[in-house]
Amino acid sequence: MRFINPKTDYAFKKIFGSAESKEILISFLNALIYDGQATIKDLEIIDPNLPPRVQGLKDTYLDVRAQLDNGTFVIIEMQVLNVQSFGKRVIFNAAKTYAFQLQTGEGYRMLKPVIALTLTDFEMFPEYEDWISHFGYRNLKNGVPYPDTEIELVFVELPKFKKEMEELETIADKWIYFIKYARSLTDIPDNMEEIPELHRAFEIANQADLTTAELEDLERREMFIYDQQGAIALGLQQGLEQGLQQGLQQGLEQGLEQGLEQGLEQGLEQGLEQGLEQGLEQGKNEEKYAIARNLLAFLDNAAIAQTTGLTVEEIQALREMP
Repeated sequence: MRFINPKTDYAFKKIFGSAESKEILISFLNALIYDGQATIKDLEIIDPNLPPRVQGLKDTYLDVRAQLDNGTFVIIEMQVLNVQSFGKRVIFNAAKTYAFQLQTGEGYRMLKPVIALTLTDFEMFPEYEDWISHFGYRNLKNGVPYPDTEIELVFVELPKFKKEMEELETIADKWIYFIKYARSLTDIPDNMEEIPELHRAFEIANQADLTTAELEDLERREMFIYDQQGAIALGLQQGLEQGLQQGLQQGLEQGLEQGLEQGLEQGLEQGLEQGLEQGLEQGKNEEKYAIARNLLAFLDNAAIAQTTGLTVEEIQALREMP
């Protein structure tokens, strides 16, 4: 058996957001949000697209959106690329989902809580070791939660999950192992076979059940992700190399000049620091342009600008270059 990669948007939506995915999604959410407790008894998978009601406001395209049996909305995203301002996008989508519940004439009492569950294939919080993080509104002085904590953010950072197959204990462990490693497995592991929802997820992810067109589309999506990851890695590498080179050169020049007046040691230290900062900044800009060039064939100017931080005018200038 071979399985599609659950980390791609197509596969993730197929496994967790299709009409046959309700029991799978209940098990998945109970494991990651409620520590494996059977808190969610039922839910409804609903349209993941949240169009704007205000002219000029951005569209919101989520991977999966559901409403739990207690009325709570859960929005779920699987993010592979660490794009600029991604953390702000998570907050925007959660706030938009919360605010746009109300219809004309409805009071605030009708609002239901929103949980934003975000899985990332990169580290969002490198200063923490935990691979699951929960955020909500609390008093900054004493930690007391806000009485109406209506928006909760839950992050799952896949790179921090280091457990091997034989170390899996909780159902959350098994779900994350599935997300992270299903693409490299050739059969359903024995310690996951016993969980009906996980077994069904493997069945949906089985490539043998996909059409040729679906497989080709999935392969294109995976190649696009690999290309962008490569572009980001190359941009970082080039930025660091150029930054170090320029930093050393400028540092030596400034250090020698300042060293004549203040002492060689102090001058070199200050010069190297300033040079490295300038070089790294230039490297970051070149990284943005490298990523933008790779995206020209796939996205429009506005989407590329949002991803890279460049302006729409700068993206258009890239398109017009010979």
